[in-house]
Amino acid sequence: MGQKVLITGGTGLIGKRLTELLLQKGYEVAYLSRKKTNIKSVQVFDWDISKHYMDEKSLENVRYLIHLAGAGVAEKRWTEDRKKTIISSRTDSIILIARKLRELNIRPKALISASGSSYYGEDTGDIRHSEASPPGNDFLSKVTLEWEKAADSIADLGVRTVKLRTGVVLSNQGGAIPKIALPARFGFGAPLGSGKQWMPWIHIDDICRMYIEAMENESWTGAYNAVTGSPVTNEELTKKICKVLGKPQWLPNVPAFTLKLALGEMSSVVLGSSYLINQRVTTETGFRYEYPEIGAALQEVLS
Repeated sequence: MGQKVLITGGTGLIGKRLTELLLQKGYEVAYLSRKKTNIKSVQVFDWDISKHYMDEKSLENVRYLIHLAGAGVAEKRWTEDRKKTIISSRTDSIILIARKLRELNIRPKALISASGSSYYGEDTGDIRHSEASPPGNDFLSKVTLEWEKAADSIADLGVRTVKLRTGVVLSNQGGAIPKIALPARFGFGAPLGSGKQWMPWIHIDDICRMYIEAMENESWTGAYNAVTGSPVTNEELTKKICKVLGKPQWLPNVPAFTLKLALGEMSSVVLGSSYLINQRVTTETGFRYEYPEIGAALQEVLS
């Protein structure tokens, strides 16, 4: 068997594709999961974060940790209870792992943790953010700050830790693109709000390859903007989707107030503007994107 990679949130959008790529490269893949499930070629270990329990066998011979677990930000309205769940699902899980690593005196080679492009703020207009930019002070910024702080509990053990601040992931298996493309397939594609809000993005294969590169290459450490170098506005994305699907884009923009009424505070997920610069990826690593341009990326995803 190859080197063991233990993943939290392995059944999510990124986790599924990442697992495929890791297995292709000869790694042994294991999941921590709350549900009893059988996944081909993957060993699944039990854990219950609310009870501070995890199967300690999951950490035997572990070489790398990948932390993807977290309740969906856009799945439900942001009640106070939901907000607490969004944060705790990302933080309590990795803190539990850190405690177990300390108790068992186990030190993997690296932790690669998900983080969010909203680190810099839910809506920052045309301001360009590199990894050196300060964090925002709204709810999603708080989520990512707490998320990264929890990941640092592994770094405090002397384990190399990488945090990937990820934007919109382009995939046909889930995430934002199928939802945006659905009305466009029927000729009802329309930008949201002003349509001028910036959307940092990355193709599913590129973000998964980035996880593996960050895992294998010991020069990666700290936070990286895990996006391409060519963000698009919501209006540009809508037009590109319609073009790839061969559908007209003639409807007026969906008014922002309609989205705010429907989604409440969560509307910032689709109305907020975030322009990220992948400065550290391009200047400090040799990582090469397979899909650096939105047209080719959408063509692959939507075809």
